[in-house]
Amino acid sequence: MNYLSNPSMRFAALADPTRRQIFERVAKRPAAVGVLAQGLPVSRPAVSQHLKVLKEAGLVTETTEGTRHIYRLDPSGIAAMRDWLDETWSEALAAFKDFADGHVDPQPEAKKESEK
Repeated sequence: MNYLSNPSMRFAALADPTRRQIFERVAKRPAAVGVLAQGLPVSRPAVSQHLKVLKEAGLVTETTEGTRHIYRLDPSGIAAMRDWLDETWSEALAAFKDFADGHVDPQPEAKKESEK
């Protein structure tokens, strides 16, 4: 799956609860796979696979320190998600405004006549 072709697809990378938990751990502080795997109900190789998906999605980056691979959040990936949300929110608000402006409730006139 190519997550980078559509910013909304980055959310798909976070759909898996274990992957989301790993992402939240990386968000707290950069860490190696072994540290991230501690206390998770999956193996270290599974954590590595989840990190690969997050990396492909542009949500984490990987650097090497000696023999360890350290994972950190990728600010540009997070910014792309934020931009997508902002754009979608703005479009939704504009559509709601257009809808609300185009609908005049005929009931107030009927109430005035029935009150007479």
